[in-house]
Amino acid sequence: MAETTHYGPSSSSLERDARRIHDDKPVSPGSIAIGVVIGRMSEFFDFFVYGLASVLVFPQLIFPFAPDRLTGTLYSFAIFSLAFLARPVGSVVFMTIDRLYGRGTKLTIALFLLGGSTASIAFLPGYNEIGVWSIALLALFRLGQGFALGGAWDGLASLLALNAPAKHRGWYAMIPQLGAPIGFALASTLFGYFVANLSSEDFLSWGWRYPFFVAFAINVVALFARLRLVMTKEFGTLLEQHELEAAPILDVLRVHGRDILIGAFVPLASFAMFHLVTIFPLGWMSLYGNQPIGTFMVVQVVGAMVGIITIIASGLIADRIGRRAQLAICAVIIAVFSFVGPSLIASGNSGHDAFVIIGFGVLGLSFGQATGSISSRFGRGYRYTGAAFTSDLAWLIGAGFAPLVALSLSSRFGLTFVGYYLLSGAICTLAALAFSRALEQRE
Repeated sequence: MAETTHYGPSSSSLERDARRIHDDKPVSPGSIAIGVVIGRMSEFFDFFVYGLASVLVFPQLIFPFAPDRLTGTLYSFAIFSLAFLARPVGSVVFMTIDRLYGRGTKLTIALFLLGGSTASIAFLPGYNEIGVWSIALLALFRLGQGFALGGAWDGLASLLALNAPAKHRGWYAMIPQLGAPIGFALASTLFGYFVANLSSEDFLSWGWRYPFFVAFAINVVALFARLRLVMTKEFGTLLEQHELEAAPILDVLRVHGRDILIGAFVPLASFAMFHLVTIFPLGWMSLYGNQPIGTFMVVQVVGAMVGIITIIASGLIADRIGRRAQLAICAVIIAVFSFVGPSLIASGNSGHDAFVIIGFGVLGLSFGQATGSISSRFGRGYRYTGAAFTSDLAWLIGAGFAPLVALSLSSRFGLTFVGYYLLSGAICTLAALAFSRALEQRE
């Protein structure tokens, strides 16, 4: 293959030099795991800070002209979805940056853009100050978050999986997923503290902005944790073997288009449930519940702790029964929960709390293995880009519009339709798993 010509500084030579310097210092799977969890936690923290503000802040600050609080929240959730539309575009652009200028350059740009977009929201004036420009700026920053997240795909989860013992792939596949509940718990704790200790006026004036400031610092820490692993001999070896190489997206679609489509639907049950136990219940409680928001956010943090436990359990279970069986069983459990969950929400504060805690438990069992299933069918040289683009589509289809759709359906037709929405995700996962198995048997 001819060497790619490019202009401008590249981090590739610096990465190779760093690997030679540390050639005699192999990195342990434990060190890789810590770096991966920190990286994922920073991403989810940014997204959950925004998601929580979509319920607690933006309906009043950005959409005060809405005829009622429900409509303002729906407007806010519509902008929430923009990041998931921008994420695949970000992946395509940043894969090109990766090929031309190196993984280090790509990650540095992506994480500074992610942290910068999130921190910029902290300075956002409200609609009453600058009018429609507040909506435009919020949408721009949200698109920036999604675009940057497409570039934050670093291949470190694959590095961890490819260095894992053969009989413990499920255990190592669940480790990156721990970043989601940790990021959510941290974001909820920060918001919950300010909600509980400030007046409504102070919170809407300045209190909500603090978590967005924190996001930039967390992204800087995550950047250094990631770059440290990118500079390791293990990462370089897999890069040279084309295991973590960024391939042109059109080439990947030509060779693995069918695998991308199937892979996007495999984790759909888990991804559909993801925002239905995090953002949606907070929105429903703020609109129709009578429990103090600060108290309910403590419940959500407890739910996140339960999610951490069940994510860990998913790794142990998957190593015993296999990842495909694990995902299929969890899809069935989610289908059952789709009938039970709406009744819990409708039964008052205790039921609402139970919905969150039980939901997180079920989510952890499924989510712990959801991403690990994405890259299993991609060949060497296509795995890195294929897994990234498949993940983008899965999040877009499964989670991107979940708060908007769930709140729209439940407010108009009743909570039962939230269950139908979740059930459709479970059916899609089971169908994708069956179709994938049929293809493997045919091949």
